[in-house]
Amino acid sequence: MTRSSKADDGRNTITVLIADDQPVVRQGFELFLASDESIVVVAHAADGAAAVEQAHKHRPDVVLLDIRMPHRHGLWAAQKILAFPDPPKVIVLTTFDHDEYVFTALDIGASGFLLKDIDPPELVSAVKTVARGGAALSPRIAPRLIAEFARRRPGGPAPQSRPCHGLSAREVEVVELLTQGLSNEEIAGTLQLEQSTVKSHVSNISRKVGVRTRVQVVVWAYRNGVVSTE
Repeated sequence: MTRSSKADDGRNTITVLIADDQPVVRQGFELFLASDESIVVVAHAADGAAAVEQAHKHRPDVVLLDIRMPHRHGLWAAQKILAFPDPPKVIVLTTFDHDEYVFTALDIGASGFLLKDIDPPELVSAVKTVARGGAALSPRIAPRLIAEFARRRPGGPAPQSRPCHGLSAREVEVVELLTQGLSNEEIAGTLQLEQSTVKSHVSNISRKVGVRTRVQVVVWAYRNGVVSTE
């Protein structure tokens, strides 16, 4: 089954699945997203098992996924959904900025992390950013997230004010733009490069710093002082 839309084409809509065990949250998020005509909510799910079923049925571009749900929690659902061929982007949702599940969700390939009390414009922006291929990591919670991420991995390198990361000057520029949530197309336009060149830079950055996803590059960049959390 193929996607119902192509979110990387600006002429098409971005389809979204909202998975949360609280009806008021699902309805509220749909109301927020409906304020933008380019976003369409195609399905709701009240638990992890239903989230996987609905994601398979509707093939949305983005899944907003509560990390703590009954009948198979959000982490289980994220693993299943991200294992689909051509999987949707997954943004994990939580009421806790130090939720233990968040770090595993980021490790397995989630594209973003948002608190449920996010402002409506931020939510819309995050969905659009992730649909374009960017990473949604709210600046409001990034410092706490990075500090907790570092605490949970005490064997890793300590943050550095002048990091020795082996990245070229151009790759550092790409990292800085990644932390702003820009897609490959937007980075290419900003740096006047071909999109294929940007894609190669992102792959090389991930390999050099030992991570797999764009959001992990963002986490790494904050943690290692490549960009400031202030």
